[in-house]
Amino acid sequence: MNPFDVESFVATGGLVGLCVLVFVETGLLVGVVFPGDSLLFTAGVFAAQPDPFAPVWLVIPLVALAAVAGDQCGYLIGRRLGRGVVEGRMMRSIGPEYVVKTNAFFDRFGPLTVFFGRFIGIVRTVTPLVAGFSGMSHRVFTLFSVLGSFVWAGGLILAGYLLGNVPVVRDNIEILIIGSVFTVVVPMFVHAARRWRDTRRRQRAVVPVDSAPSEEQVPPEAT
Repeated sequence: MNPFDVESFVATGGLVGLCVLVFVETGLLVGVVFPGDSLLFTAGVFAAQPDPFAPVWLVIPLVALAAVAGDQCGYLIGRRLGRGVVEGRMMRSIGPEYVVKTNAFFDRFGPLTVFFGRFIGIVRTVTPLVAGFSGMSHRVFTLFSVLGSFVWAGGLILAGYLLGNVPVVRDNIEILIIGSVFTVVVPMFVHAARRWRDTRRRQRAVVPVDSAPSEEQVPPEAT
């Protein structure tokens, strides 16, 4: 199953595959490449079709619970491994800017970051880990995780479900799917290009030690 082939993924994986992907997105630090928002919206559109892959009243709570479970897994990983190990792995895998952004959200909003972070792409993958190694109360984290997960899953799936009954959406679902995939692929490409550019700049800024003139190479002062 290819999560970027949204129509095939939902048709093949069904509700189970959808829940697994939502869990992995925040639970295993590999969800940064998955089109989570787009997939939930499209799942809502499919649930509104005459032959739905699953009833919407079942999709919403199960997907939300999968998101809560993923958050719990990410929190425990952060708590067990600690700041140094987790931040090192995150910075190597997704770049330091998202780690810095998530830390800034925690400094500004505190526990509300767990709620709001659920709606911000890569930030929702990083948030449970930061909450874990920062020592946030598990009860507080769980409260905001549950609230955020149900609002996020319910909002996106219901939006797709309601729009799925609109003829222009139903008749052009392939265009919708392609557009949703591009919302993930394009930012990923831009992010990769920026990291490559920054790496090249740092490499050019480093002056090799061998290139520094030695004492023998320094011309004598004019007398």
